[in-house]
Amino acid sequence: MNKNHIIRIKDILEVTKGTLIIGNKNEECEEFTKDTREIKGKETYIGLVGEKINGGIYFEDAFKKGASTVIIENIQITQAQKEKYKGKNIIIVQNTLKALQQIAILKRKLYNDKLKVVAITGSVGKTSTKDMIASVLKQKYKTLKTEGNYNNHIGVPLTILKLKEEHEVAVVEMGMNHLGEISILTNIAKPNLCVITNIGTSHIGNLGSRENILKAKLEILEGNEEKEIVINNDNDLLHKFYNEKNDEINIITYGIEERNKIYATNIIQKEESSKFICHIEDGKFEVEVPVAGIHFVENSLAATAVGKKMGLTNEEIKKGIEAFELTKKRMDIETLKNGVKIINDTYNASLESMKGSLQNLAQYKNRKIAVLGDMFELGKYAKELHEKVGIEVYKNNIDILICAGENAKYIANKAKEEGMPEENIYYFKGKENIIEKLKQIMKKDDVILFKASNGMKFFEIVEKIKEEQYRIGK
Repeated sequence: MNKNHIIRIKDILEVTKGTLIIGNKNEECEEFTKDTREIKGKETYIGLVGEKINGGIYFEDAFKKGASTVIIENIQITQAQKEKYKGKNIIIVQNTLKALQQIAILKRKLYNDKLKVVAITGSVGKTSTKDMIASVLKQKYKTLKTEGNYNNHIGVPLTILKLKEEHEVAVVEMGMNHLGEISILTNIAKPNLCVITNIGTSHIGNLGSRENILKAKLEILEGNEEKEIVINNDNDLLHKFYNEKNDEINIITYGIEERNKIYATNIIQKEESSKFICHIEDGKFEVEVPVAGIHFVENSLAATAVGKKMGLTNEEIKKGIEAFELTKKRMDIETLKNGVKIINDTYNASLESMKGSLQNLAQYKNRKIAVLGDMFELGKYAKELHEKVGIEVYKNNIDILICAGENAKYIANKAKEEGMPEENIYYFKGKENIIEKLKQIMKKDDVILFKASNGMKFFEIVEKIKEEQYRIGK
């Protein structure tokens, strides 16, 4: 291992201004975790303080499981404990979250000589675009990527702390709920290249307007000294940003429309994949995305833009797109024993992602059932945006609509108002009645989409159906 990439106890003490209660200042810290359940041996456990509990109280559990070092705050260490854990390292800091971020900043600096970081944000499609970009880049580079949706003030530093000697590229997802949050993340990851997928309505209740959402997303450039960004230029606000761009910023555009540097033609959407011709400056190539939906064509174009910037060949990019695998709960498709096809897209929901999922559902020839729930963090826009989902249900010729949630009633009411037959619309205040209704109406070869914000826990309905393989309704 390159000694320049090693973090030692003394380095942690320096960046955090922490105090070493017991331990060896020269000991190396390679693996970091905030969860004692993940400890396999030799890790550094960081006891984060949450709203209800101080994770530092579990430091002895961490030692029992093999951790070599703990970083904790506001915990009194007794003389007996000092004696008991001789040979281990206990560091006390003022704030463990800040310490986590400071150590990650240090780790990123240690890899400045060899690492390229690609940072992704956007209202919709961050995770799937991150996965697509990583799938492409790993065709040429040893690639680290954000796992799942580890995209916040805790997840981003933990991702950076997973860097190993072999990594050449890190693909890091960045999310936010408020202004100022991406600013913190980008100054930890220090990206060489940024990507913004779109500006939609997610978290508009917190930010007040789409313009403020754009402002929050553009914070990603603060940590990017090279000021290079890839944007979906088909998005109205990103196109406006492109037209008003600062000359210091290098913008690479992608999208379906031909005005973009990288664009798609001859798009053929199938039930479970899409084929298109990808146009780039030095030619074109045909590629098939192994997941359905026009938004995955857009994700592929974003990955192509990043791949070209990072020196990949067209063949490597094509191979990476076609090898793409989606993160769980995002458009998982599974056929049950009774022939019913389940589309599990329950991780999150916004107007834009609802629209994309309903457009995908519309590609199926069999009877289409949409099970939709509330979208969160919309504030005063909740009624308007749920009604727009109802319009999309009608426009996409969905056969049966089942809704649950406080605001989902606006989806049902608007679909009915648009002209969807009332007998094909079912609304429940809570999700508990959905399973019973599905048991009554399901038929062989139905296609059922489940979509709602994660807090609605629609994934529990999906799991219940999969477990019991309910009988088909007559």
